[in-house]
Amino acid sequence: MDTRTATAELGWTANPPSGWEEVSGYDENLNTIRTYQVCNVFEPNQNNWLLTTFINRRGAHRIYTEMRFTVRDCSSLPNVPGSCKETFNLYYYETDSVIATKKSAFWTEAPYLKVDTIAADESFSQVDFGGRLMKVNTEVRSFGPLTRNGFYLAFQDYGACMSLLSVRVFFKKCPSVVQNFAIFPETMTGAESTSLVTARGTCIPNAEEVDVPIKLYCNGDGEWMVPIGRCTCKAGYEPENNVACKAGTFKASQGAGLCAPCPPNSRSSAEASPLCACRNGYYRADLDPPAAACTSVPSGPRNVISIVNETSIILEWNPPRETGGRDDVTYNIVCKKCRSDRRACSRCDDNVEFVPRQLGLTETRVFISSLWAHTPYTFEIQAVNGVSNKSPFPPQHVSVNITTNQAAPSTVPIMHQVSATMRSITLSWPQPEQPNGIILDYELRYYEKVSRICTPDTNTARIEGLRPGMVYVVQVRARTVAGYGKYSGKMCFQTLTDGERVLPLIAGSAAAGVVFIVSLVAISIGRDGEITQDAIRMKIYIDPFTYEDPNEAVREFAKEIDVSFVKIEEVIGAGEFGEVYKGRLKLPGKREIYVAIKTLKAGYSEKQRRDFLSEASIMGQFDHPNIIRLEGVVTKSRPVMIITEFMENGALDSFLRQNDGQFTVIQLVGMLRGIAAGMKYLAEMNYVHRDLAARNILVNSNLVCKVSDFGLSRYLQDDTSDPTYTSSLGGKIPVRWTAPEAIAYRKFTSASDVWSYGIVMWEVMSFGERPYWDMSNQDVINAIEQDYRLPPPMDCPAALHQLMLDCWQKDRNTRPRFTEIVNTLDKMIRNPASLKTSRPHPGASLFPSRPSQPLLDRSIPDFTAFTSVEDWLSAVKMSQYRDNFLSAGFTSLQLVAQMTSEDLLRIGVTLAGHQKKILNSVQSMRVQMSQSPTSMA
Repeated sequence: MDTRTATAELGWTANPPSGWEEVSGYDENLNTIRTYQVCNVFEPNQNNWLLTTFINRRGAHRIYTEMRFTVRDCSSLPNVPGSCKETFNLYYYETDSVIATKKSAFWTEAPYLKVDTIAADESFSQVDFGGRLMKVNTEVRSFGPLTRNGFYLAFQDYGACMSLLSVRVFFKKCPSVVQNFAIFPETMTGAESTSLVTARGTCIPNAEEVDVPIKLYCNGDGEWMVPIGRCTCKAGYEPENNVACKAGTFKASQGAGLCAPCPPNSRSSAEASPLCACRNGYYRADLDPPAAACTSVPSGPRNVISIVNETSIILEWNPPRETGGRDDVTYNIVCKKCRSDRRACSRCDDNVEFVPRQLGLTETRVFISSLWAHTPYTFEIQAVNGVSNKSPFPPQHVSVNITTNQAAPSTVPIMHQVSATMRSITLSWPQPEQPNGIILDYELRYYEKVSRICTPDTNTARIEGLRPGMVYVVQVRARTVAGYGKYSGKMCFQTLTDGERVLPLIAGSAAAGVVFIVSLVAISIGRDGEITQDAIRMKIYIDPFTYEDPNEAVREFAKEIDVSFVKIEEVIGAGEFGEVYKGRLKLPGKREIYVAIKTLKAGYSEKQRRDFLSEASIMGQFDHPNIIRLEGVVTKSRPVMIITEFMENGALDSFLRQNDGQFTVIQLVGMLRGIAAGMKYLAEMNYVHRDLAARNILVNSNLVCKVSDFGLSRYLQDDTSDPTYTSSLGGKIPVRWTAPEAIAYRKFTSASDVWSYGIVMWEVMSFGERPYWDMSNQDVINAIEQDYRLPPPMDCPAALHQLMLDCWQKDRNTRPRFTEIVNTLDKMIRNPASLKTSRPHPGASLFPSRPSQPLLDRSIPDFTAFTSVEDWLSAVKMSQYRDNFLSAGFTSLQLVAQMTSEDLLRIGVTLAGHQKKILNSVQSMRVQMSQSPTSMA
């Protein structure tokens, strides 16, 4: 509403009628205006109301009223009473419809809300000669929030002489605006002058969001502020006026930047192109930027030169004349072995070696070896670049036909003794990996004295006429039509003496031979100093690190698997060398099985590859139902893999924690029996594990436990999940599982594995609890040195805990052997009544027949030394619960000894590990009280 330009009657309602009067007049610019005047100053108790017509709100939340008026100075009026005023009041009343007319109006103050008392800044004392009003006042007031359809304004005069020249009613809004390539709608201001109203923006045509949300804030003055988010022009459009790129140009990215001409060998036929398409025969590589020129494939290599040396070939060539406009040309070698007439060719065997590599050669030279002798080959040398895989045509190449020369067979890798008498030795050996033709026969040479014999191609020989009890050095080589190959390494074998049997001695290099002979003699001699009769019949573990070439150990003990037979399905963990996967293996003629696949991560060193595959060389020598089975290795492709049987339930420690309390004692003993059987087998193989722990035992779906993780058996590494202690002799040792002599002197034997087995027993019976709880490694070492031993887990049968204590004898010679442990567990399984939880007398070994030293019964604290509950809690490292015990009334050890798991929950001990620790101690306290009832009084 704006009365400044009104010339007709306004039609407002006055009450009383003798109060406000509508008159025509002139403003200060001599424009005709309609005004309302009132000047009843000489009459007391004035209360004159002026009510506007209904004003529609039009969606506004806050209304502004501008009033122009003049007021007569009361002092300029003669004989005016003291009730003369120079102010008036402004009111408003909200309503949804017209409710006040000239015939019915609200004239009391109750329906109205007062906005303000309006006072004049300047008043006048007289009218000038022309009748113009002087000293016009302008005041603006606002009110809100408004929620109804409209409102009335009311002006109250209570004793002034004044003229209301004009009234302008308005609201404020932020206009529609385009900012940051987004359009924002017209927005009303908020209900308060300080309000900020959020307006959501939408991208203009051919623009897209960059940051969201896109919004502006409209302040109380109708001004936009605080922009958030933005749009930008799409690819194919310039930001200047948002113009589309013309045909023949492109713009690849959104935002700033101008359209550019298409790069060479490309074109855009339509407007707004974000990319120029390559012309026929030209391509872009996946990593080429849109602004890069399209390129083509290279032509074939030129001028191939070949040099043949028996079963190896050197190929050299010149680069192609046309590189396709790229500088990333490389070469691939395709090897095909052909029939003599070359009518049929097939891909070469995987054992063919290419140096530096077969694919992705950057140099124009390759050395190819391990070919078959006297065999036709065809080699294709392909030139490829970054866009060769985009072309529908095969790479350009040049072919060369070559026939290898005759070549002698490769070396026989190893010999085995089949049997021996006083005057003869029977030997066998595998065929050379590269026979290079049909093996005609083998030649052996041996000494004490130099002799030679020839054998047919049966891979076995019996050397007779030898002297009893003598060591003979034997070598063998194979012969084809191309001649003899090289002799194998020297192998030492010994004939028998009268009434005596001796193990074969294997010698590789001089240093390795000495180490191996010593180890074998140690095996063949029993603990009583006599030579055992069973040792000669036993398969003996061979350390792969005694081989001059560790790859030979892999070939000897691990089966090579074609990678096409392996299907990787999902990651199940991470090892020291790379990821561990679950997958499937389908060998020809066999059913498909699930397997675990350890991989060697990219970028490995030769030492890392050797150490990684050494685990396969170790596992491949074992064959036992409680030892993880090696399926084979993949070494001729990437990544290098070790493939083992898949164990559905994973590591034993985590499996037990996930199934806490779900297995019976007999089931747990069955698991322990399987682990002991596997360790018995390893001990008989003269293999020391060195890292036996529940985390290194795997469990299958039938709860069969199998010993695994042989990678740390030789070089112990740090394990972040199980902190280690660095011994004075160097290296990392898993302290909580390791025998004291192994920690102090690096003395690892089967007896130290027995100590570790005792810790595994404790882990199993406690359902995967951490040995020695939160004690530090140094605290564990000190405690063991002072004859402290782990207490029995909750509900652990006394016989099983006694077996643990026997495994933890300080003198390693008094610990049981794994054979004895297996027999003991078998007896327990056959006689479940023996698995009672009563505590045996300290030092009551399960193996009384074997010499032993007394073990101080430090597995539990001596409760007779405690005088208070506080002292006891401190000893078991549970002092944080002192107030819980005392406030619940457990103020004496006699009361504590009667506690149950429900009592612990009630007083606030909710952690399962803490509950077990306290209840184990309470159980031991009861035992001591029952043995010495007066000592605790």
